[in-house]
Amino acid sequence: MRALVVVGMLAVVALVFVIVAMVRDTQSNAGPGEGCPDDWPRADVTLREAKEVKIEVLNGTDRPGLAASVGDDFRNRNFQVEKESTAKKQIDDVAVLRYGPKGVGAAHLLRAYFLNAADHEYDPKITTDVVKVTLGNSFQQLATTTEVNQSLGDLGAPVAPPGSCPIAADD
Repeated sequence: MRALVVVGMLAVVALVFVIVAMVRDTQSNAGPGEGCPDDWPRADVTLREAKEVKIEVLNGTDRPGLAASVGDDFRNRNFQVEKESTAKKQIDDVAVLRYGPKGVGAAHLLRAYFLNAADHEYDPKITTDVVKVTLGNSFQQLATTTEVNQSLGDLGAPVAPPGSCPIAADD
């Protein structure tokens, strides 16, 4: 009989604890962009599918036709290649990804295609969702589908860059 009383009391204490925790919850109105300064840009941190990603491929090397070749590779992987051209200056890195608040999720996916070896430059002044991909002298090839999936697992979810606030794509 005493055991039932003790178990009953523990159940009542646990129930009271849960109710108090729910009532005093300070995160009930937390969400993307909550508490964000009004002048900060809202970054789209939704991981995009390849068919939703718009890119511009720039050749930052002395290898002729590299932008066209890599642009074709991206098209074969269902990316929307909007432009292929030569960069104004050569770079030694694998690649540099330049994007604005609307391209955060897209750039995150593209990082996986370079096995997270590409530099990424966020610019809050860029107003489009197009990611500029500048290929560098260290570039060899795009990652395979398996490598991309593993790289995405290593990268985790996209996050809002410093000085911006995360929003869902549909906000």
